[in-house]
Amino acid sequence: MSFFTHFFGVSWQQMQAKVRYRILILTLLPILLTLVSLVFITIYWNISYTGKQLFMKVKADLAVAENTLQQVQVRQEKQLERVMTSWTFQNDFRPILSGALAHRASIDTFLHEQKKQLDLDFLRLVSVAEAAADPDLRQILPKIGGMLPYSGLMVLSRERLARIDPDLAQRASIPLLATLRAQSPDKQVEERGLLSRSLLPIPDSEGKVAWYLDGGVLFNRDTRIVDHIRDLVYDKGTLPERSIGTVTIFLDNIRVSTNVPLHFFPQPNESQGRALGSLVSEEVREKVLNHGELWVDRAFVYNDWFISAYAPLEDIRGQRVGMIYTGFSESPFIHNYLLNIIELGTILMLVLLISGLLVYRGAYSLLQPIERIHHVVQAVQSGRNVRIGALGLDRDNELSNLAEQFDRMLDLLQRRNAQIQAAAEQLEMKVEERTRSLQDKTLELQRNVALLNETRQQLVTNEKLTALGELTAGIAHEINNPTAVILGNMELLRYELGDKAEVVKEEIDLVIQQVGRISTIIRSLLQYSRPGEFNAPLEMHPITPIIEEMLVLVRHSIQKQEVVLITELNASCPVQVNRPQLLQVLINLVVNAAHAMDGKGRIWVRTYDWVQQDIAIGVKIEVEDEGSGIEPEQLGRIFDPFYTTRKDGTGLGLSLSYGIIKRIGGTIEVSSVLGKGSIFTIGLYHEAKEDHQNNPYDGLHFSGNHPES
Repeated sequence: MSFFTHFFGVSWQQMQAKVRYRILILTLLPILLTLVSLVFITIYWNISYTGKQLFMKVKADLAVAENTLQQVQVRQEKQLERVMTSWTFQNDFRPILSGALAHRASIDTFLHEQKKQLDLDFLRLVSVAEAAADPDLRQILPKIGGMLPYSGLMVLSRERLARIDPDLAQRASIPLLATLRAQSPDKQVEERGLLSRSLLPIPDSEGKVAWYLDGGVLFNRDTRIVDHIRDLVYDKGTLPERSIGTVTIFLDNIRVSTNVPLHFFPQPNESQGRALGSLVSEEVREKVLNHGELWVDRAFVYNDWFISAYAPLEDIRGQRVGMIYTGFSESPFIHNYLLNIIELGTILMLVLLISGLLVYRGAYSLLQPIERIHHVVQAVQSGRNVRIGALGLDRDNELSNLAEQFDRMLDLLQRRNAQIQAAAEQLEMKVEERTRSLQDKTLELQRNVALLNETRQQLVTNEKLTALGELTAGIAHEINNPTAVILGNMELLRYELGDKAEVVKEEIDLVIQQVGRISTIIRSLLQYSRPGEFNAPLEMHPITPIIEEMLVLVRHSIQKQEVVLITELNASCPVQVNRPQLLQVLINLVVNAAHAMDGKGRIWVRTYDWVQQDIAIGVKIEVEDEGSGIEPEQLGRIFDPFYTTRKDGTGLGLSLSYGIIKRIGGTIEVSSVLGKGSIFTIGLYHEAKEDHQNNPYDGLHFSGNHPES
């Protein structure tokens, strides 16, 4: 059960539908918007101003760190001045400083003791000649004015560190660590050292510079400076609980002095390890080291996000050699933000819940009459005859007037519904009567239209057959005489040639055969136009020899065309047909297919058994071409007599073919796809079913798109 159903007794959908709950929502909406706005404004101010304060703090911490680093150099200079002005140095070693080198070992011992007392990593006495020969000191000498010391940062290789002190070279070596969000290290160990170095001129008895005090600290692995800065800017109480303040000195992008822990515990210490040798993130390196800009933003430090500040460090030549960083972990502040949001959200829900309860209880008694009206409306919608009646309110009350007017409206509506129902019943009776009359007339009209179409089709067919009969009679008369002459002359030619006739025997036989075929075609025309005058004998034949004979006969008709005949002869069932007439049909279909392809392409002739319910009832013959296809509007007319799409066609080929197949009870179908070709399919029964009906188009089937006759 949901919260709304449990608390209010209704679902959220029902709450939206009820007036009392809509009023409740409208009442609470300003409160909700006000509280939500207050929460978001508080969160915005908290994030905006607190974030600015955090960045201001870390920037101030960075300033303290930079100042502390400068103070380290100032302190180094004062330490060197204190050594030079000490009583021991001025009195016991003055002869040595004047040029007597016999006691050089004793002054080196004194400087070694002073180095330990002053927490310096190196302290030595260098002559003017040695300083001039040292390439590192030569960078400082031009910057010394008079007898004042000079300090600065310097990066030295392992060999140059070893010239100062072999221990420095050992301490400077730091293994590099692969770090998230940073470039992969190009070496395994950093052996260079980052020094804070001070040089103090020492005058001789004549006031000329004869020696230099050279001292300083090595930042590599040094924890004193970074820990001092951390304790200075991140003392207890300056950061939230579990937050870590860290300080780092970088040589290039490598942490050489840091208190960033390898694992973030409440406070880092040596037992946990420091992230020495890890690398700064790539975006910080690009901005601070490459462009020399200040970074004050959140940054990824080793393996966590920190509020960070970075500043570039320059050596005595003014070149960027590293960075100094201060920052503190971001996650405790985010935790506080989320905690504040949860607290504000909880307060918002409590205030909204209490406000909603008070509004709901206060509006309940006011909305009872509306609820009563609503129940009556629902009852009326369900078909019950109920009224609102008295609400127990004053007569001047708006809801009481509304209920009274609503009851009157229901009474009026009931009377109107009764009148409408009576009128509807009368109208329905009249509509049914008129509908029956209209249906009877419609059926009669449909029968008349069908009869008219049938009669018109019969008249058209009879006219075509009459014209065809007259035409074929004239053709038979005109063609039979020339064919008789041709046949007689061919016989005379064979007789006159005697033995020489064997050379052209095949051609003579073919001419005689074709003359016979002409006579057969004339008889077929007469048979189509006057089917009662011709009774072609039907005999049982296998279909494959007829197909093979047809291929021989059409060879001469299409030998000048680039047509490939492909046969797939799989029929085994014999059929009852007239062999010459079937040859005429097949030749006509193949020649039409060749013309449909403009004499170039492939024609498939297929035969297979016509099977129904696992019994072979006859044979199917398919003639398929790769022609242009038949237009849909022409497909229904291709078997009409005298209809053709060829300039030199007579329009009788497909008509005669259809008449021949139809008279033996067969079927002929055509399917066509425009642009791809057509398929003519002939169905012949095992035993012919002679058809002498008047309509020559029964059993004709079309599909696809087009004509070729």
